[in-house]
Amino acid sequence: MHCNCSYSDKNIFLPKETEILKVEQPTELEKHFTLKMKDGATMAFAPGQILEVSLFGYGEIPIGFASSPTRKDSFDIVVRSVGRVSKAINKLEKGQSVFVRGPLGSGFDLDKLRGHDVLIIAGGIGLCPTRSLIQYIMDRRSEFKKFTLFYGAKDPSQQLFLSDLANWRKSNDVDYYETVDKGDEKWTGNVGVITTLFKKTQISPDTRAVICGPPVMFKFVIAELDKVGIPRSNVYVDLERRMKCGVGKCGHCQINDKYVCVDGPVFSYADIEHLEEAL
Repeated sequence: MHCNCSYSDKNIFLPKETEILKVEQPTELEKHFTLKMKDGATMAFAPGQILEVSLFGYGEIPIGFASSPTRKDSFDIVVRSVGRVSKAINKLEKGQSVFVRGPLGSGFDLDKLRGHDVLIIAGGIGLCPTRSLIQYIMDRRSEFKKFTLFYGAKDPSQQLFLSDLANWRKSNDVDYYETVDKGDEKWTGNVGVITTLFKKTQISPDTRAVICGPPVMFKFVIAELDKVGIPRSNVYVDLERRMKCGVGKCGHCQINDKYVCVDGPVFSYADIEHLEEAL
């Protein structure tokens, strides 16, 4: 019997079964899964929150939601094959099961973004957790002012969500700019690090900026945002890294007095810029 309940505020230590509705492989290392709760519940979450995704006999890994809660029938995750658990998950196919705990952590404070210009800067696999926020803004476009998206990848073969990219390029709802570190014979777009995209558009000092990507990217992006005049209290960073248990028990993700899995993974940059090894 299927329930009409939402899967939230339940036992955070108990994995729940999901069914794989769809599997895509956008790159050599990444698999894109669309999932639904096996018991028919709705996964209630906020953009920026995380899941612990597991297979019995292998273990679990923390992964951010890659779709918006406004799309209620299913939810997406992207898994990169880098270790024992992720490689096992990425062997699964449509119709099989994977288990999840969550949602966990603190997502984006949408009330602080509504009514303002929003700039999202996503590098590499950082597009995955920010896709949840991107879809949310696109689905509730009237709640936000100018929406700008910067996306950078190492090369064209590393780009994710190709159908999304095609839609964003022609959409009137987002000012989309993309770049690759190194192009190929078919690439006609921008070549260079992601900060080269700042010269292609005007960003207001009142913009709320969101950053997610490799740590090396952060300090250069922050420097560009400083030039624009955006206060660091209006810059939000998604630190999806070093997490293990997801509930603040193991200490694996602790940075001074902060736990990335509980206090984050989304932080105001003003709140963490003083922390050692935060970025």
